[in-house]
Amino acid sequence: MRVKICGLNPERDVQLCIDLKVNFLGFVFYNKSPRNIELSKVKKLLKYKKHNSSFVAVTVNPSNEFIQKTILNNFDYIQLHGSETSERVKEIKSMGLKIIKAIKIKDEVDVQNYKKYSEADIILFDTPAMEKSIEFPTNLISKLPKGDRYALAGSISENNVENIKKLGVNFFDLSSNLEHNTQVGYKDHTKIKSFIKKINELKN
Repeated sequence: MRVKICGLNPERDVQLCIDLKVNFLGFVFYNKSPRNIELSKVKKLLKYKKHNSSFVAVTVNPSNEFIQKTILNNFDYIQLHGSETSERVKEIKSMGLKIIKAIKIKDEVDVQNYKKYSEADIILFDTPAMEKSIEFPTNLISKLPKGDRYALAGSISENNVENIKKLGVNFFDLSSNLEHNTQVGYKDHTKIKSFIKKINELKN
């Protein structure tokens, strides 16, 4: 099983996630988001020894200039959460980055859109509302393709991850459900530890 935690702060959360062996650490570059990170803090990521964790830049329709100035050499993956076409994904990948392409799922017909992005390293199935924790339709989870290349986001928590795993999901993406109840954008380290403990129990 693999875990990605998104909306992390470069100073507060990174070492904890590395120590807990979280597979993917996501950092949001989206001005409208309360989880948006300041560009001045990007270089702080270079001080960490990542071990087996990968750093992910979460973006929406990023420009080539932004990718070259901010993403290259600082991140292992770029997550594309916008309206990027298959051709655009290929272009970005040719710059030397691994790709996570988010597919927004509202109805069963949307699931098949992932086939357009064969060049993506990871496909993330998400709800239509980026930045808001909306539950992914349970009836559609079993319709998703299986395997380590496919991740699921949308109201995943310690309380339901076991049931979601039983539906065939092995790659979980979380953000708001691991935050303080009263502070949007601030990760609750106790919740992170508890979730990873649950994942480790399920592995065994």
